[in-house]
Amino acid sequence: MKKIFLVFLLSLLSFGMIACNSEYIIQDESLISVGVDDMYKVYYEIFVGSFSDSNKDEMGDLQGIINRFDYLNDGLDSSGNSLGVEGLWLMPIMPSPSYHKYDVTDYKDIDDDYGTLEDFSLLIEAANERGVDVIIDLVLNHTSNQHPWFKAAKQAIMDGDFSNEYINYYVIVTEDQKESGKIYYNLYGDYYYEGNFSSSMPELDLENESVRNEIVDIIQFWYDLGVKGFRLDAAKYIYLGETDKNVEFWNWFVSEAKKIKEDTYIVGEVWSGDSLIMPYYESFSNFDFGMSQQEGAVASVVNGLDDINWFVSYIDRYRSLVEQVNSEAILTPFISNHDMNRAAGYLSLEDYSMYCAASMYILSYGNPFIYYGEEIGMKGSRSTENTDANRRLAMLWGDRDTVTDPVGTTYDAKLQINGTVKSQLKDEDSLYNHYKKLIMLRKANPEIARGDYTVLDFDSYYSFGGFLSTYNNSTVGVFHNIGETDLVIDLSLFTDFSFSEVRGYVGADVASLEGQILTISGNTSVVLK
Repeated sequence: MKKIFLVFLLSLLSFGMIACNSEYIIQDESLISVGVDDMYKVYYEIFVGSFSDSNKDEMGDLQGIINRFDYLNDGLDSSGNSLGVEGLWLMPIMPSPSYHKYDVTDYKDIDDDYGTLEDFSLLIEAANERGVDVIIDLVLNHTSNQHPWFKAAKQAIMDGDFSNEYINYYVIVTEDQKESGKIYYNLYGDYYYEGNFSSSMPELDLENESVRNEIVDIIQFWYDLGVKGFRLDAAKYIYLGETDKNVEFWNWFVSEAKKIKEDTYIVGEVWSGDSLIMPYYESFSNFDFGMSQQEGAVASVVNGLDDINWFVSYIDRYRSLVEQVNSEAILTPFISNHDMNRAAGYLSLEDYSMYCAASMYILSYGNPFIYYGEEIGMKGSRSTENTDANRRLAMLWGDRDTVTDPVGTTYDAKLQINGTVKSQLKDEDSLYNHYKKLIMLRKANPEIARGDYTVLDFDSYYSFGGFLSTYNNSTVGVFHNIGETDLVIDLSLFTDFSFSEVRGYVGADVASLEGQILTISGNTSVVLK
């Protein structure tokens, strides 16, 4: 594989040199420090139990994340020694009987496996010192059947005490009250509870004012502890099959959240096609599922099934649909998460497709979300036992930090890797260093995440494409060459905008600009201004 370079041209007299492993990169300090203080961030999703173990019990924990914070973000924009993510999404951290912890037993505590509330406060403190926002998973459509509310409801029905308030915390019905299309389990006698995900996950009755008051109390608790906001699990299942009622509920939720923290950041999981996701943008930002997975927009292009111009049109079309619903929404591109097969399983490091995929989605709108281990090419796919545990394997640090893989794993993770953090830190050509440089390039050019896009039509090219992005009267061009062949392109044939400099490039070789003539190597992306 060719060397990967990230070069920023000097536009001012003052400059610094930043260390990047064994290489030095000439870097204009002003380009690093132009980051805008707003909610546009590069986020990093962590399954806490698989990330880093601080106490040698082979279970990832909050202190483990603290110990690894300098890997994620060392707080020094110009050091070049950390990945540089600006936000963390922690998958469920509340007490739960399951390994995945999406069935909560206490909304105001930390699972013993992960640590304590004091550990969480220390994590928030470490994040604040580095300017990193933390959001946490919030699961509201159901609790665990071990939650005290549910236990109290069941006991009350067994005792015939129908005045007990907790009976009304859940969707509990008799045989003749069951609704078609919903799943129920016997609670006691002729009484059943709704549990669309599992018998161990009874659905809350979110029409109940007392339940809503509990929710406000819960989010107040976590805001007081310092979270920036929440990732909302299974947002379309609040009222199964009833989009309008779901949106109405989430509008209420966001309204209550903003009463507590006006600048909160909330992102919803609505795993659907683009048109079905759109109504939820009325309430909050949403993950762009159309970009993700093997069938998604990014992978289909880097695997040669669609051309790069189709991808550029896709992101512009998706954004236009969102803006019709909510012009203030922040879009959320990603290629994989904890519920999906990991991207390195269907994108290769050897043919550079994993590198190109990263370039395409990180150098695009909104808040990109990186799934832990994605930056080192970890693999993992659903096992024959139909469990997602293989998608949540232990982070491969390559040192003495050993985490036991979640229950349900069926293969040796060591046979499925493209290297460890330790090995990739030292390799200037590694996927990790590619991600790090992409994040630096993105942060140095705030137009990419925030700007208004102008799609450029390079219809005579299959593997080359790009767009203009304008923010605060400043315009940059983002261009990708995901093919193997070096290209020389007269940009004046495709846009009236005149470029004067290369802001930076990342990829297999080089990119240069002479007048309006762009020379760009294969498997390389460039930002021009």
